[in-house]
Amino acid sequence: MTRTGSGPGRRRILQGAALAATGLLLPATRADAGTAAVDYPSAHWNPASTSNYSASSRPSTYAVDRVVIHVTQETFGNTLGIFQNPAKAVSAHYVVRSADGYIAQCVREHDIAWHAGNWNYNTRSIGIEHEGWVDQPAYFTDALYTQSAALTASVCERYGIPKDRTHIIGHVEVPGTDHTDPGPLWDWVRYIRLVNGV
Repeated sequence: MTRTGSGPGRRRILQGAALAATGLLLPATRADAGTAAVDYPSAHWNPASTSNYSASSRPSTYAVDRVVIHVTQETFGNTLGIFQNPAKAVSAHYVVRSADGYIAQCVREHDIAWHAGNWNYNTRSIGIEHEGWVDQPAYFTDALYTQSAALTASVCERYGIPKDRTHIIGHVEVPGTDHTDPGPLWDWVRYIRLVNGV
């Protein structure tokens, strides 16, 4: 399914009412669903609804050359619930929890998550959501930065993506977006240093 620019924005969807995730979980229908489905060994499989991403076989169908950094504008649990709701039409490959850096993988990397609000960028990127709000830097904990940077470094190494600000971008930098995340309080200098192991 090719996403166009129509429909509600990602921020509006993520800021929607809290969902009761247990009532929204659908049985796994994909052959690769389960704990072995993660692409990053430190992640835990928490699948998005198959209605909220496009099945693909990247990188053979689309080259992966970007990582897009997001901030959820929502809690970790509510974000997972939104991704599991088949009516929401939104997902990301990963969600990182603020308190401890726990990583949930919601979409396999070979599939196309609907996170960037730009189909071209969706096809060529891995989307990483971070629990929190752009104006509340207390959510950007040491654990969140450290675990997210290790994940981003792994993605970059596996796809040959340079570990720089040209290829690791904020959602705000996606052409045509109306989003501001991760916001001016996200410490890009620290993050890129962590990604590079500095």
